[in-house]
Amino acid sequence: MQEQFKVEGMSCQHCVKAVTQAIQDLDPDAQVKIDLPSGRVDVSAASPREEIRQAIQEAGYQAA
Repeated sequence: MQEQFKVEGMSCQHCVKAVTQAIQDLDPDAQVKIDLPSGRVDVSAASPREEIRQAIQEAGYQAA
């Protein structure tokens, strides 16, 4: 499934790595593309949208 999230609170490459890792911990095969300036996170994964959103939030970021 292809999902798109607006993630608030990311400001550096460490944030990008943390969000990517949180998603890939949930789904190791997930493809994650992050546009840091816009806060846009594109995810291609088998996991349900709500589980991905929850993983992002557990990493300390707001996801919509």
